[in-house]
Amino acid sequence: MEKAENPAAKKSRMNVDDVRSLLCEAAQAGQVFSYSELLMLLGYSFSRPKMRALCKVLDAIDAAGRGVGEPELACLVVREDDGLPGQGWWLARHDFVGEFESHAARRYLKDVQQIAFDYWQKKA
Repeated sequence: MEKAENPAAKKSRMNVDDVRSLLCEAAQAGQVFSYSELLMLLGYSFSRPKMRALCKVLDAIDAAGRGVGEPELACLVVREDDGLPGQGWWLARHDFVGEFESHAARRYLKDVQQIAFDYWQKKA
């Protein structure tokens, strides 16, 4: 006999499809989210564990997107205080060298975001 899944446990998991859908809509609108805004839209209050879970989902979304030739979407999720992605996003970069909070980093991020905006606006 299969063990029934706890409905509360299922609801507490972050759904990759829901996150991806919100990010695709944001890209089409030329919009970014803060981590806390995105968590709130997903029905969660901000906490470090939820933010870490969200980051894992963002990594999975971008890995799947790379596999089908889509631009990344994690670049659309930034910190409220400075409008930049977290350190994990920067450490995963192989095409940016420099300080994560520099003017060059902001220009780089803007370029990466624009690629996502352009791609998803053409898909709309």
